[in-house]
Parts: sequence; structure tokens; C-alpha cells
Amino acid sequence: MRMVDLIQKKRDGLELTDEEIHFIIDGYTKDIIPDYQMSAWMMAVCFQGLNKRETASLTLEMMHSGDIIDLSAIQGIKVDKHSTGGVGDKTSLVLGPIVAACGVPVAKMSGRGLGHTGGTLDKLESIPGLNIMISEEAFVKQVNDCQLAIIGQSAHLDPADKKMYALRDVTGTVSCIPLIASSIMSKKLAAGSDAILLDVKYGDGAFMKTIEDAKVLARTMIEIGESLGKDTRATISNMSQPLGNAIGNSLEVKEAIETLNGNGPQDLLELCLQAGSHMLVQAKKTDSELTARQMLEEAITSKKALHVLCAMVKAQGGDDEYIKHPGMFQKAKEVIAIRAEHDGYVKQLEALSLGLVSMKLGGGRQTTNDKIDHSVGLVLNKKIGDFVKRDDVLVYVHTNTGLSEELKNEILGAYHFTSDFVTKPILIDEILS
Repeated sequence: MRMVDLIQKKRDGLELTDEEIHFIIDGYTKDIIPDYQMSAWMMAVCFQGLNKRETASLTLEMMHSGDIIDLSAIQGIKVDKHSTGGVGDKTSLVLGPIVAACGVPVAKMSGRGLGHTGGTLDKLESIPGLNIMISEEAFVKQVNDCQLAIIGQSAHLDPADKKMYALRDVTGTVSCIPLIASSIMSKKLAAGSDAILLDVKYGDGAFMKTIEDAKVLARTMIEIGESLGKDTRATISNMSQPLGNAIGNSLEVKEAIETLNGNGPQDLLELCLQAGSHMLVQAKKTDSELTARQMLEEAITSKKALHVLCAMVKAQGGDDEYIKHPGMFQKAKEVIAIRAEHDGYVKQLEALSLGLVSMKLGGGRQTTNDKIDHSVGLVLNKKIGDFVKRDDVLVYVHTNTGLSEELKNEILGAYHFTSDFVTKPILIDEILS
């Protein structure tokens, strides 16, 4: 069997056998198949797709490419959450603590930034001292002690995905449904949780541009999870504009802390309350989503959720004073206000463009070796449905390198106005189970 033949086979739209998929994943994981051939195969998959059997086979091969974590020592039903990624998506930093504060163990393994979207690990690493790579034993102990741990996947957990994930980011193969589904579900299944909630996003700032594609991806992942006995559900959420107001690592952590203090953006809070309600039901804390929501709201007002985040940060070696006093986070050298050039209602806001601006400022990666500047990014002052007067501030740019005319124009070009009243978009369209 030769990799070049399998590249050509998928290029021509032919179905791969389980044995051929095993050959690809096993060979790539063991460095027998080089990056350039794997890149070619993944691009062929982007164009030709994989059927249900091929996708399930790919997921299982990736899942078994390394260790399978045993979380049986953690008390209670473990519920994991995963977002398909979007601009300003700091959901895990809010959702994890509020769910954990209600007594549900959250043992979460997260990823780094991919393209224009930020990664939870990159955000967490803006907290000085915080270690996202801890042992499996420490991971289990921490979840038992404080109900929450958010860490990176070890080299021994799903190593095939770790290599493929980095390669997809720089080869234009990110927004491919079979590759996304197998990447997400192989990690979730290897990570050992009992139930999984997926937040599948669509729109300008997401990898899935249409709600139809988002539903296909969600159903693909639900089928994979259910086939292996995991209670798997999905929210279909709108990423036609950034989530919350902050885009950029430490800026998003600070916004998450504001939300846990009861002062966060309404869209971020609502998404976390709706997703968290389903997680509490999946964990059998209640069979009522209304009761679950009330439990989550109480976790915020009582500060229990904030205390859980502090406990997690401290347990992972981070300075929890940054959570208690967010003003301690490193600040960018300049904050530049971008002002509106005319009146009108914001009818469209290009999340992708704003995500790319944040990346170009240093807040994201263009190559796998790029270093992240945690202090830079954007804070939006106006979003879809808001009325804007000429000279009103649209965006505050946090930068250490100034702001070129090109980037300023990209920000202004992301905003589209109308003289007609605009209704604010619905955030969550549907729940699939």
C-alpha cells in the first residue's frame, strides 16, 4: 500500500477502506508519511469528502492513535463541551466555571488558535504561571478537588489529531466537515467524558458559513458520539458577528471574568446559560432546563463560579490574583479609537475581517511557530442592531505596533450600515440531540 495511491484514490472521489484509513493515520502518526503527502490527502478530502463510514473510521483511528484517558476516578457524570470556534469565543472560560459551580465535574481538554479564531489555551496562558500541561493523575485530582480543569492534550492523547490540527491551520484545510468532525470527536472520545455538548457555529466568523453546513457537521458528530454510547447534543449558534465585545487573548479573559461577576455582554451570557442548562440535564442534576438555568444564574450571583475559576487557576500554577483583579493583566502600549464616518444602524459586521485584524496585530497565528501577543486585540463598542452617529467609537484597538492605514480600513470595512432599523440577530437557532 502506498500513500500516493491513496491520495489519488480520494482525489478521484473513490471510497477508502478501513484498512486504508488505518494505513494513513498510523503512518502519519509514526512519521512514516510526511506532512506534504498528508496535506495533499486532506486537500483531496476537502474537495471529495468522506462518507459516514469513512468519517467514523477516521475518528476511531485518530482516537486510538494514542492513550485513552480513564476518568472513572472522577465522581459524578463528566460532561465535556466543545465549540467549533469563532471570533471572540471565550465561552469555555465562563461555561466551565458556572457548570462546575453547580456540582458537575468539567474535565476539559482544549486547543490553540486555528486561523482567525482564538484558542482557549492561548487565552489561559495570558494568566502568568498557568500551566496547561499537567499529568493525567493531577488532572483527575484537580477535577475531584475543584470540579474544573482546562488543559491541553498531551502528546500521548490523540497524537494523530495534534499533528493534523497544526497542519490544517497552515494548509487551507480547516473548514472541511469530515476533518472537523473527526478532529473534535476523536479528542472528546479519547478524553473520557460521559456526555458531550457541542456548540456548532455558523456565519461569517465561523468555519461553517451556512446554518445548513453547521447542522450537517452537528449531526455527523452526534452520530459518532451516539454510536459509542455517549450522550451527545449540539447547539447551532450564530457567528455572524463576534461573540461578546472582546477579541484577543487577555482581553477575552477579562471579559469572561466580567461575565462571571454579572457584568458581561448579554450574548455571551445567554449562550453560556443555554448551553450550561443542557449540560446540567446531561449530568442528571435536574430534568428541567428552567431549573438548570436558575442554578447557573445563582452560581454567578453568589460568586461561586468565580471562585471555581480562581481555584482552577491556582491549582494549575497560575496567579489567581489576576482573576480577582483583572486590571493586573498586561496592557498594550496603545489603545486607538476607530470612529464611525457616518450615521446609521449596523446591519452587518464581518467577524472574519475583525478576527484577521486581531491576528495581524499579533493576537493569533499565521504559521504554527508564531508567538502570541496576549495583550493585543479589539474591543467592539458597536454591534449589529446598534444605532451609530458620525464620530461614535466603533472599536477600540489595543496594539503594541501602532495601526496601519490598511488595518484601520479593514476595521471600517467590516461595518455595514443602513438607515433602516435593524433587529439584533438570534444567537441560538436550534438544539440537536
